[in-house]
Amino acid sequence: MTTEQVDTFEKLQTQLEGLHTEISALSKKSQNDALNKFKLKFVNQILSDANNLLGEKYKPFSDFLIFDENDLPTNSDAAMMLTQYLNCFEKLRSDNIKKEDKFPQHWYWLIDGKLSNIRTVTPKIIKEK
Repeated sequence: MTTEQVDTFEKLQTQLEGLHTEISALSKKSQNDALNKFKLKFVNQILSDANNLLGEKYKPFSDFLIFDENDLPTNSDAAMMLTQYLNCFEKLRSDNIKKEDKFPQHWYWLIDGKLSNIRTVTPKIIKEK
């Protein structure tokens, strides 16, 4: 990871979490209703950016890029895919962070394979390095 990729990661993760919260709430009310085109435009833009960052290694499904605008997904379909992307973002993050030796409760991003000064939270997927 590079510093720029970490910045992009943090922005996209926040956007994915926001969309997931919103669309999950819609899904609980009316799971089979179609997502409107206005929301779908933003969902697809964020998914496209996420695909670029995740690459083939971390992308949730090799044959999924974005939703088809002519076949609007349901709220529950969109919520499900956003969950998959959030899980893959966490896997990417957990593979690219490490504990600081002096303060083992502190986690930092690895930039170009080296411990950086960019702090992050404890990974949800604990994997000792």
